[in-house]
Amino acid sequence: MGTWDDGPFDNDSAADWCGDLHDADPPARPAMVRAALTTAALNTGYLDHDDAASAIAAAAIVASQMPGGDPITSPYAPDFLLAGESLDLDDDLPQLAVEALDRVLGDDSEWRSLWGEAGASEFPQINKLRAVLSGPPELPGQIAML
Repeated sequence: MGTWDDGPFDNDSAADWCGDLHDADPPARPAMVRAALTTAALNTGYLDHDDAASAIAAAAIVASQMPGGDPITSPYAPDFLLAGESLDLDDDLPQLAVEALDRVLGDDSEWRSLWGEAGASEFPQINKLRAVLSGPPELPGQIAML
């Protein structure tokens, strides 16, 4: 595993997945994002690092298109996003991305184990993504708009 920083695209696995996303036919890209998130979110066994890294990259892409999300600027992200293109993503993907990130940080995650071996106990990049994906907190007494 080659990792050079703690950003969502700053490792070989995420960069490879982003290259595949860029090379895919544009109509197939949203399904690839969903697949990366689903693979992590629904994993009940040992979560492989490559699957976790792809899910983190996919979650960052979803978050980048939400209010409060950081724009994609990493040179390791898909080139089409760096060029200002976007993806037409389904409304359920932010919640799926939260579930995927929770799984990445959970037990039986190689990604979490490797970062733990490196001495990391907090994951501010992941927590920031999760906060954006979760949306603003509801205030006490706030009524949801239907």
